[in-house]
Amino acid sequence: MSTEKKRKILIFDTTLRDGEQCPGASMRLREKIEIAKQLARLKVDVIEAGFPVASPDDFRSVRTVAEEIKGPVICDLSRCTTKDIERCAEAVAPAGKPRIHTFLATSKIHREFKLKKDKAEIVKMAVSGVTLARKLCADVEFSAEDASRTEPEFLAEVVRAVIDAGALTVNIPDTVGYGVPTQFGDLISYLLENTPNIGQVVLNVHCHNDLGLAVANSLEAVRRGAGGVECTINGLGERAGNCALEELVMALRTRHDVYNVETGIDARELFKTSRLVSRLTGMVVQRNKAIVGANSFAHEAGIHQDGILKERTTYEIMRPEDVGIEGSELVLGKHSGRHAVRERLGRMGFKLTDEELDRAYQRFVDLADKKKVIYDDDILAIARDEMDDASGVYEMDYLHVATGTATVPTATLRLRKSGKIIQDAACGDGPVDAALKSIDRITGMQGRLMEYAIQAVTVGQDAMGEVSIRVAFGDDTVNARAASTDIVKASAMAYLNCVNRVLVLRDPGRKKGR
Repeated sequence: MSTEKKRKILIFDTTLRDGEQCPGASMRLREKIEIAKQLARLKVDVIEAGFPVASPDDFRSVRTVAEEIKGPVICDLSRCTTKDIERCAEAVAPAGKPRIHTFLATSKIHREFKLKKDKAEIVKMAVSGVTLARKLCADVEFSAEDASRTEPEFLAEVVRAVIDAGALTVNIPDTVGYGVPTQFGDLISYLLENTPNIGQVVLNVHCHNDLGLAVANSLEAVRRGAGGVECTINGLGERAGNCALEELVMALRTRHDVYNVETGIDARELFKTSRLVSRLTGMVVQRNKAIVGANSFAHEAGIHQDGILKERTTYEIMRPEDVGIEGSELVLGKHSGRHAVRERLGRMGFKLTDEELDRAYQRFVDLADKKKVIYDDDILAIARDEMDDASGVYEMDYLHVATGTATVPTATLRLRKSGKIIQDAACGDGPVDAALKSIDRITGMQGRLMEYAIQAVTVGQDAMGEVSIRVAFGDDTVNARAASTDIVKASAMAYLNCVNRVLVLRDPGRKKGR
């Protein structure tokens, strides 16, 4: 047995920054904090919390993560400009271990068409950005955007210059997912061999999945000597997404004979983290997704089942419990009290206010009267709904729908606003369409449904359905989710949440209608 010490690969999680750039995956502050807490329990080395200069909300979320999350390095992103870097420094200052991550494009196509700068100007800008960042923060990372399409000789020149300027981490991104494993691995080897001072820094990689190669490229980079990987939970991110953290970690762990490295990740938290991110972003994890998909450890073929019964390793290279899959269990009954509900939510990483807990408990009691079995995911869906801090201008008081093959679908809806009850009805192509049109009639808001998805929260014919929607109101587009055993009700609740969000967005001074 080899006694050679394993290299540690640092895991840099950018779910809160790059992952949120995935269309439809935007998160509010409360949701970002819950995810950041779970990432800390997962024991990632670095959390990239956002892009502070993008908006006041982004700045506030980075600042709050920096204040509340202990353990990982807390990092934020900036362009190589004074305004961006100073904003980053201010946002991340409260962190126990703060980092400024600044980036600049280096490839020929970006130099010519986006930046309109020559090579000398690019080097000067990169050095200037890193120098300023080091004056404001002891830990600075530099990313060479579109590195995989940059001339290797010039990339090495830029890397050498930013290391001399004080960068402690240098990131080599495959920004558009253009690389293939052998080529990307060759680039990492070239930099390690041709940048004299590269031993002074951690060499990270950040691979996108446009060709479905993000994990493969990251693994090859590790094999060639990279010291850190930037990734996201469930592979969320721009376009086709990023390297999936759970896939990378388990590949390194399962094939330790090939890579001989280790991470500090607590793999038993992977499934829980995946599920939390999926619920809070509304981005459904496909059933056949590696590591955390519902089918990952399912065996239907008879020959496979026979082999598993005789010896698990015949068809399983990992155990479900290795990634925290232990099956959904009955956790509470209708006779459970508020304290039990609060305790269970706390174990899942949620901390609700007393008012939110009261509403969540009442929904739990109502659900317990309808369902024979209540799972963790049922509780999770309820908690997520009650965390919705943008809703409350309008509240649903009553919904009745009539539908069938020989009748016109009709919805009668009653909403409460500032104590006043407003009722109306509408017809539609189906019960959901009728319910949404009723909301439009009462609120005077005309929404255009851009995306609509239903996902069963748990299993069984009595499972709650979680509806995720994206709605455009003029120039404003918002997302929302809601869960219920009645999918028409869940659809109406999600749509009403969108109406409330856009009203609050347009007039932040609005008070809740309770």
